Amino acid sequence: MAISKFNGERASEIVFFDLETNVPNKAGQRFRVLEFGAIVVCPRKLIELESYCTLIRPGDLSAVAERSGRSDGITREAVVNAPSFEEVADKIFSILDGRIWAGHNIQRFDCVRIKEAFAEIGRPAPVPVGIIDSLRVLTEKFGRRAGNMKMATLATYFGLGQQKHRSLDDVRMNLEVLKHCATVLFLESTLPNVLQGKWNNNSSMTTRSRSLLESSFPNAMDDKRYNSFTMTLRSNRGNFPYGESSRKSPPPSVGCHRVVPYTTGSLGKMTVRVGNLLCKAQSKPLSVLLRHSHSLLR
Repeated sequence: MAISKFNGERASEIVFFDLETNVPNKAGQRFRVLEFGAIVVCPRKLIELESYCTLIRPGDLSAVAERSGRSDGITREAVVNAPSFEEVADKIFSILDGRIWAGHNIQRFDCVRIKEAFAEIGRPAPVPVGIIDSLRVLTEKFGRRAGNMKMATLATYFGLGQQKHRSLDDVRMNLEVLKHCATVLFLESTLPNVLQGKWNNNSSMTTRSRSLLESSFPNAMDDKRYNSFTMTLRSNRGNFPYGESSRKSPPPSVGCHRVVPYTTGSLGKMTVRVGNLLCKAQSKPLSVLLRHSHSLLR
């Protein structure tokens, strides 16, 4: 039995990995790992230190299609003479265990499949020291400027060629996509007012109401009760029929559309109402402030 050894140098290395599996098309059919590919990368220089790739023969060959819809797809003939997962488990364990795992959508798919594969042969699965899911990271940091967040779409956006849907090719493409996204974000950070443009992260945008408050009541921004109040509104805005997010994008359904709580012509009235509420905050408990906060949204 292999034992995890999280030494310092190994724990700082990143292993990008990808699995190719069958596509279950029958009730009760499960995913079977057909190919494993990985590269070990130095995080300081982004150079490839090690690579490994292997086809894997599943226990049930009928789960693999005889023909693939992709030109480089994996067929039953391709894996019939490949090693079983149990035969390559030691190598896969040694590459993954005790390192940082990275990949596209690995938290929802690849990590789960690895755990299932090791459980099927009665062995403990490798354990990462951290996980970098590029799907989540790029959705948050880079945004959907390329369209959807599929690897193929991102690769096309940067002119990196067509995704082959083969493990080793895909992990190398994943690393290149991350390099390109990181470069763009770095350049934008140097001249944010010029380069960022419409790609500003929504979380950093200033809404009209907040801008109005800051200009009209500059001292209120430092008030702890005001900050608690705004945090409460943000955490509960999903419960309101309108809020910051609904002013940035159209509602998902016309039937659920509600009129914006105040129009441009009534901003003066809004200012007065907010001012009255903040004045109450100076002498009232926070509970009173929150009880009257809903009046701002009527």
